[in-house]
Amino acid sequence: MMKVLMSWDIRTGREAEYFEFAVKEFAPGLIRLGLQTSEVWYTLYGDCPQMLHGCVAEDLPTIQGILKTDEWRELVTKLGEYVTDFQQKIVRATGNFQL
Repeated sequence: MMKVLMSWDIRTGREAEYFEFAVKEFAPGLIRLGLQTSEVWYTLYGDCPQMLHGCVAEDLPTIQGILKTDEWRELVTKLGEYVTDFQQKIVRATGNFQL
């Protein structure tokens, strides 16, 4: 299994809109693409990204294919309306919390 790790900060004043987008569009979009959310972390305090989101897929070629789709780019572009400092990386899934 491979994992896409994403992190970002929610734009100040856009929290309600962000959470509505996350539940109604982002999460269903990930599922349609073939990614299964493995964890979502919301940081209330500290010097780190506010949101950490992990999604798994069967193998590296599957994830690489998903990240090249127009639907993926559209989801990330729309996410950008609500967040800053978006980052992503692909790692081998270990089953434990990963950064």
